[in-house]
Amino acid sequence: MNATVKRFIITVLLTVGLAYIETAVVVYLREIFYVGGFIFPIADQTADTQWLKLIPVEVGREAATLVVLFTSAWLIGSNFSSRLAYFLTVFAVWDIFYYVWLKVLLNWPVSIMDWDILFLIPAIWASPVLAPVLISLAMLGMAAGILYRQGRAKPLRAGKADIAGFVIISVLIIAMFCRAGLHITQVNYQAFFSWPIFLLCLLSAVLLFIRCWFKS
Repeated sequence: MNATVKRFIITVLLTVGLAYIETAVVVYLREIFYVGGFIFPIADQTADTQWLKLIPVEVGREAATLVVLFTSAWLIGSNFSSRLAYFLTVFAVWDIFYYVWLKVLLNWPVSIMDWDILFLIPAIWASPVLAPVLISLAMLGMAAGILYRQGRAKPLRAGKADIAGFVIISVLIIAMFCRAGLHITQVNYQAFFSWPIFLLCLLSAVLLFIRCWFKS
């Protein structure tokens, strides 16, 4: 087992533990605010003083989690490519195992198509659980590809146009999640998330990565 594989395994173990911590916090939040069950459309709680008091704390926790993900990737990697690969790894494993632990602890989601609140920065993100899981699987594949190329001394290279493409795709996907998040209290909340557009964006990112792979 070479050093890269060992480092990758340790990274996964670290992130599985971090995902459990994330899940534990969400278990507590659901006990406090969703006693009747975490069901969409979400009840409007903007008039709840306790909710308004804890929302900034939750936003701060999410920001702190991002700091942990970034810094762990920085410490594990040795250059820009490897740090990017390990960030994709920790983010993807964290996200996937967040739902694994929710299933273990709460038997939720019942279906991969159940909706969830994904994030609160800079606004509420929402979508079916399948959407972030698909993104995480794509991120894991990209991370593996970057580390594989680096291990063979043939690093993956992306031009300015490729980087711009990834940024545009990421912004579009985030905008889709935030658009859906604006309507989670409405009965027709599902109408505000477009699967065709989401899948087109995700496929475009994968194809762009493949283009970089063969161009390098």
